[in-house]
Amino acid sequence: MPFTKAHIVNSIHSQLNLPKNRSIQVIESLLEIIKRTLANGEDVLISGFGKFCVNEKKERRGRNPQTGKDMTLRSRRVITFKCSGVLRDRINGEG
Repeated sequence: MPFTKAHIVNSIHSQLNLPKNRSIQVIESLLEIIKRTLANGEDVLISGFGKFCVNEKKERRGRNPQTGKDMTLRSRRVITFKCSGVLRDRINGEG
């Protein structure tokens, strides 16, 4: 079962004793800041957690899987995530 935004809100609500509506505002604000920063083409680094990077993909040739026809895929930006060494060690039981 995935850990959802609702789970995060409930965790903030219970651990910090914030009212639930305030916890929702905090999480929504944080996510909006991250989205806005990434939309501006800037990377987001959260120490001890990881880095969200915006990468440019060039236009390239592709193939329509249904028809098999060649096509051109437009250039676009994609977001990648690289976890920090601290998080990697913790996930692997080393931290």
